[in-house]
Amino acid sequence: MDGGDGAYSSRTAEDVFRDFRGRRAGMIKALTTDVEKFYQLCDPEKENLCLYGLPNETWEVTLPAEEVPPELPEPALGINFARDGMDEKDWLALVAVHSDAWLLAVAFYFGARFGFDKESRRRLFNMINNLPTIYEVVTGTAKRQSKEKTSNSSSKNKSSSKMQSRPAESQTKASRMPPPKEDEDSGADEEEDEEEHENTLCGACGDNYANDEFWICCDVCERWFHGKCVKITPARAEHIKQYKCPSCSNKRARA
Repeated sequence: MDGGDGAYSSRTAEDVFRDFRGRRAGMIKALTTDVEKFYQLCDPEKENLCLYGLPNETWEVTLPAEEVPPELPEPALGINFARDGMDEKDWLALVAVHSDAWLLAVAFYFGARFGFDKESRRRLFNMINNLPTIYEVVTGTAKRQSKEKTSNSSSKNKSSSKMQSRPAESQTKASRMPPPKEDEDSGADEEEDEEEHENTLCGACGDNYANDEFWICCDVCERWFHGKCVKITPARAEHIKQYKCPSCSNKRARA
């Protein structure tokens, strides 16, 4: 969605949202599954660096645009300078906050360029607001908010059936339904579980749970991930005794 004036002909709120979602997914990868690579690229000895999310769900750490004014709003400058002066979690959270601000700036910049009216701007904001922020994904706030909406009954089953998608698959490591669910649950419990399923977010891309996708849970941080986001297949999961997500594995390697 970048380019010359010809690219600004006729776009909808849905077009801008797709651009937003792609950039957001890329930045979440940088701060979660690709955090080790991101950490290394943000060398404080280098010049002012920025984290960019790209529409194709990738990311890059590079110098800001040289043109003035830039084609798009610029992300926070110099994120690498604070890396070694802060706790890593606090530094990543700070980058996440600035990334959220940048994504909103880019989205509404496009809205202004495309001449969105009040209704289009409202529709765009509502679509964006239905997604958790990068900060919420990175800090685990989105997961805690999800847990607050569920009953304590789900937590007592977590240790025994955390990785099952159906009762008959209780011994499998992977799951198509992240929060466990027992056959004897009442109708009310089932509705509660469904809400919990919908509120479960992938720790890598931040998207919501879908019952047709393969999921796996980290045994260290207990966050859920799409198998495709962490490159784990159902067959491979069967042979994993204790799964550690990329973020937890990288933290232990640095320690």
